[in-house]
Amino acid sequence: MTDARPRALDAPASRTGEREAFYRRIDASNLAPLWEVLHTLVKREPRSAAVPALWRYDDIRPFILESGGLITAREAERRVLVLENPGLRGKSQITSSLYAGLQLILPGEVAPAHRHAQSALRFIVEGSGAYTAVEGEKTIMRPGDFVITPSWAWHDHGNDSAEPMVWLDGLDIPIVAAFDAQFAELHSAERQPIGRPVGDALARYGAGLLPVGYEKRALTSPVFNYPYARTREALETMRRAEEWDPCHGLKLQYVNPVDGGFAMPTIGTFMQLLPRGFATQPYRCTDGTVFSVVEGRGTTVVTRADGGEETLEWGPRDVFVVPSWCWSHHRVADGDAVLFSFSDRPAQAKLGLWREMRGNASTAG
Repeated sequence: MTDARPRALDAPASRTGEREAFYRRIDASNLAPLWEVLHTLVKREPRSAAVPALWRYDDIRPFILESGGLITAREAERRVLVLENPGLRGKSQITSSLYAGLQLILPGEVAPAHRHAQSALRFIVEGSGAYTAVEGEKTIMRPGDFVITPSWAWHDHGNDSAEPMVWLDGLDIPIVAAFDAQFAELHSAERQPIGRPVGDALARYGAGLLPVGYEKRALTSPVFNYPYARTREALETMRRAEEWDPCHGLKLQYVNPVDGGFAMPTIGTFMQLLPRGFATQPYRCTDGTVFSVVEGRGTTVVTRADGGEETLEWGPRDVFVVPSWCWSHHRVADGDAVLFSFSDRPAQAKLGLWREMRGNASTAG
């Protein structure tokens, strides 16, 4: 036997011939020694396989449009180019827990109605006038709008405008897959029946009011389109009050008006304003975060897991990702910057896992 002294948390156990022979014997019984892998399962702190990455919209837009000539929305069901994190290639993941892609729908097309267990968001990047229909209500989409498709809700998309529409999809596909709880179903019709007028959900639930007798029926917000015009106005109101956060500038969380919680049960969504010349202080959190640039230009410096730094220079309609527990800070160069972002913060918070750090002071959510 070897010395029984404890070893470091991030170091594997030493190997001996006697131990190797034992491992081979127990392998036939589908057993494995925990002490050989404990340092990879229970880590001192998060070390994500995801890496900082940036997708410049002007560079990839030609590929998005080219895909429109290769396959129809009907044949593809959803014509999307997946944003694969360079550290997670082949997994259709932008972070360890989230999927993201850019979806194209051309004038006159319909993306057929279906539903699935995964929750989805749409953040509109280019074009105006296409629609998403969710559970019998249609909403018209414009740049900067945040649109929700709840879990197991019928939804289809159509473009009755004269221009292509592109939006950023965000889904909790890896989270649902981790539970082996994936379900999906095609609707019997290409377009679902529409039973409520456009704007009905926003009028009923988005004005600080709820219908008398309303009972909460789902974990997702009953408002499924949060228009950018309203969000931008709210940010300007905060600007007048100068409620600046040193790490975030002015940052708003999209909420469920029924209970004041996150708008989606597994995905948190945010919009923040950073004024010209503003530089945020370093910040990190356990929820790897995907950003979509609405306005302005700037840079985000991210410290990688290996200690090196990655500088991401972004502009309008670009998408970038900051992995879990990586220090980052933003600096704005050109006018005001407005950033939409999403992460798995609600899921982490519900499980008591979410943590953030500002400088040397950390707090657990």
